[in-house]
Amino acid sequence: MCLWGISVWFEFFKELAQAYEVLSDPEKREIYDQYGEDALKEGMGGGPGAHDPFDIFSSFFGGGSPFGGGGSSRGRRQRRGEDVIHPLKVSLEDLYIGTSKKLSLSRNMICSKCSGKGSKSGASMKCSGCQGSGMKVSIRHLGPSMIQQMQHPCNECKGTGETINDKDRCPQCKGEKVVQEKKVLEVIVEKGMQNGQKITFPGEADEAPDTVTGDIVFILQQKEHPKFKRKGDDLFVEHTLSLTEALCGFQFVLTHLDGRQLLIKSNPGEVVKPDQYKAINDEGMPMYQRPFMKGKLYIHFTVDFPDSLSPDQCKALVAVLPPKTSSQLTDMELDECEETTLHDVNIEEEMRRKQSQAQEAYDEDEEMPGGAQRVQCAQQ
Repeated sequence: MCLWGISVWFEFFKELAQAYEVLSDPEKREIYDQYGEDALKEGMGGGPGAHDPFDIFSSFFGGGSPFGGGGSSRGRRQRRGEDVIHPLKVSLEDLYIGTSKKLSLSRNMICSKCSGKGSKSGASMKCSGCQGSGMKVSIRHLGPSMIQQMQHPCNECKGTGETINDKDRCPQCKGEKVVQEKKVLEVIVEKGMQNGQKITFPGEADEAPDTVTGDIVFILQQKEHPKFKRKGDDLFVEHTLSLTEALCGFQFVLTHLDGRQLLIKSNPGEVVKPDQYKAINDEGMPMYQRPFMKGKLYIHFTVDFPDSLSPDQCKALVAVLPPKTSSQLTDMELDECEETTLHDVNIEEEMRRKQSQAQEAYDEDEEMPGGAQRVQCAQQ
C-alpha cells in the first residue's frame, strides 16, 4: 500500500475513533447534541483530544492495530494458560452419599522474588536465536522441488523471545520466572454427581508471566460396583430366587450403598416369573443438587430351576399345579406321533461350531483345482 493510501486510511480511522469517543462519553455526547462538533473541537467538556485513533479497535476486537501493530496497550489481551485435567476415581458409594477428597498437586507459581521477570534487575534481552519472536522456522526437503516449512518454539529461549544474562538471573527461580509449589485442593463430590462430570478450580493451574492462569479440572471416573448398576438416577440390582421362593414367596435383606438394610419381600400368594423386574420408589440415586429426591431401585429377578425331580416330587407338584397340556391329548393322537429324545445343548457353542464348519467348507471349495470359476459381470 502506498504512503498516500496509508494516510487516507489513517484519517478515516482517526475520524471513526473520534466519533466513537463522542458516542461512548455521555458528557461529550451531550455537548455534541447541544452545540455541535465545533464545540468539541474548541475543547468544551474536556482537555485536548490526545487519543490514539486505533483505541477503537482495542474496544471492538480486544487490542491491535488494523495494520498489525501493537495498538493501544489498554485493550491488549493476555494469552490464556492451558487447563490441567486430572481423572478422579470415585466409587458408587461416593456418588450416593457424597464425599470430599484432599489432593496434593504441584504447580508453577510466578516467582515472588523477581515478580516473574527472571532477573535481579528486571531486565531481559531479545533472544538472538529467534529475534524475539519466540518461534523458529525449519525447512525439510521432501523431494525434488518439494519442501515442508515447520514452525516450532525456540529452544534457546523456550518460546519466550527473551534471554537473561547469567549473572543477572534471579537466585530463587534461576531465570525460569516461575517456581514449583505444592498445593492441597479439597475436591467436593456432591450427592448424585455423574460419571464423567467435571469439578473445576478456576485459576489454579500453572502460572506464567503475562498469562491468564488456566483452570484445574477434575473428571469423575466411577469404579464398577460388584452389586449395583447405575443408569441416570436409577439403580439396578440382580437377585436369583429358587423355584420354591418364586412360587411360594421370598424375603431377603439388601444392603444399600449407604449401609442401610432393606427388607425385600414378596406379597402373599404372589408368583415371580423368570426375568421379571420390580421397583422400589425413592431408593435409587440422589438427584444432583436435589439430593432429597431420588430415582428408583429396580430388582431384576432370575429363577434357579432344579436340574431334576424325583417321582414323588413330580406327583406332589402335579397335585397342586395346573394340569399339564400333554394330558389333553387322546391315546389315538399319541399313537400317531413319533417319539423323540431331547438332549441338552449350548446354543452359542453350537452356532460357533456350525459357522466354523461352513467357513472351512468354503475355503476348501476355493482351493479345489479345476473348480468352477466365479462369474464377474462387466459393466458397460
